[in-house]
Amino acid sequence: MLFFINHNKRSEEKKKKKKKNKQKMKIYKEGPLFAVTVCIVFTSSFSLAFLFLHFISKSHLLLYIHLHSPSSSVCSTLGMSSSDKPEVVDKEVKEKGHKEEDKDEEKGGFIDKVKDFIQDIGEKIEGAIGFGKPTADVAGIHIPHIDLKKLDIVVDVLVTNPNPIPIPLIDINYLIESDGRKLISGLIPDAGTIHAHGSETVKIPVSLIYDDIKDTYDDIKPGSIIPYRIKVDLIVDVPIFGRLTLPLEKTGEIPIPYKPDVDLEKIRFQKFSIEETVAVLHLKLENKNDFDLGLNALECEIWLSDVSIGNAELGDPTKLDKNGIGFVDIPITFRPKDCGSALWDMIRGRGTGYTIKGDINVDSPFGPMKLPISREGGTTRLKKNKEDGEEEDDDDED
Repeated sequence: MLFFINHNKRSEEKKKKKKKNKQKMKIYKEGPLFAVTVCIVFTSSFSLAFLFLHFISKSHLLLYIHLHSPSSSVCSTLGMSSSDKPEVVDKEVKEKGHKEEDKDEEKGGFIDKVKDFIQDIGEKIEGAIGFGKPTADVAGIHIPHIDLKKLDIVVDVLVTNPNPIPIPLIDINYLIESDGRKLISGLIPDAGTIHAHGSETVKIPVSLIYDDIKDTYDDIKPGSIIPYRIKVDLIVDVPIFGRLTLPLEKTGEIPIPYKPDVDLEKIRFQKFSIEETVAVLHLKLENKNDFDLGLNALECEIWLSDVSIGNAELGDPTKLDKNGIGFVDIPITFRPKDCGSALWDMIRGRGTGYTIKGDINVDSPFGPMKLPISREGGTTRLKKNKEDGEEEDDDDED
């Protein structure tokens, strides 16, 4: 009978040891995994993660000491004498089993409460720190340079970072299209960093080459105005949120400029002598663009029958209406003896061939422009003053 009782004791002891080992393995497995999860969630709160790990480690140590304490009921059972009653031992083992189960339930409830507490604290810390998605908006579009060859556009994008740490601007993708047709696209890598709790204006420079546009789309004519749509994707890397794409769009109009036509209609002498002659060049300018031009400056060189008579500059600014014609008078001083027979042909009332080349500086709705002017193989007339102050044309029919 005593052998049977001892055998039962050993069986109960083995079962309890297995149960304790499972509990310890569960704690060892669950504890590190839970601690790592907490550390990942609270990347920016290292002190809180450290305190929590310290708390969990301390709890595990106390539990481990309790489970291995020699004062446990199992150890008491192993030291039981042969005179003890088996019924009492069996009752103590059952009571111990119930207590262990209650402790397991209490321990599980405690861990769940700690998890909920940490999650709640994490959400509050995240809100207090202010992590959020950055915002972006097109602040403006500028055209710093425009001529007959290309148009430079600069897109100003205002990016706001609400986070307590700087965020990198990884890439910028841009696309410019007109009526659904691509004009140009590109990528700007490593575009910089947006400071913490700040805003930065990111400039996106783009150049449109007119020859490429006209070669691709035949219906886009010089002098016209075409609609455009700019699409920009800003790619940023934000903690917690990861990589984000901020899409932007802006519409407007851009010109395809065309150089004005120029014609030297007449030359009027104000003072004539062999050594020095003062004259006024009467120029006609035709604006072939679908937008107005404000003529601010004009510089040109004049040739009469392949002989240069000098340079001339615009006296007063004027306005050239869209698809309109304007006239300007430009004073010039030259020496007739250097002109050869061309000037004498004009004096005799004959038309004289001329060439004019130069540039004009104009204002437009899209910004300032410098446009070339030229005319070769033209014919001009002489307009001279009478002694009484009246003017006449020597060759009106020419």
